[in-house]
Amino acid sequence: MINELLVNIEKVHTTDMGANRIRRNLGLVDSDVVMWCKSKILDEGADITRQGKNWYVRIDGCVITVNASSYTIITAHKEKRA
Repeated sequence: MINELLVNIEKVHTTDMGANRIRRNLGLVDSDVVMWCKSKILDEGADITRQGKNWYVRIDGCVITVNASSYTIITAHKEKRA
């Protein structure tokens, strides 16, 4: 099955506010947030699921949330422990 998020990876983007939120949540300093998220999404170990209007990408203890229609990275945060 072809994953729609992977097929449209070039459309993935975020807003300035979203980039700041992701940097704060993940402790990223001088990173290009969009490139960082794209590399995680493309990683073979990424668990990509779609729930409603969003894609959720779980990898390396992080969850990246991407809007399914606009491909905007909404947020990324460390995964909560059960």
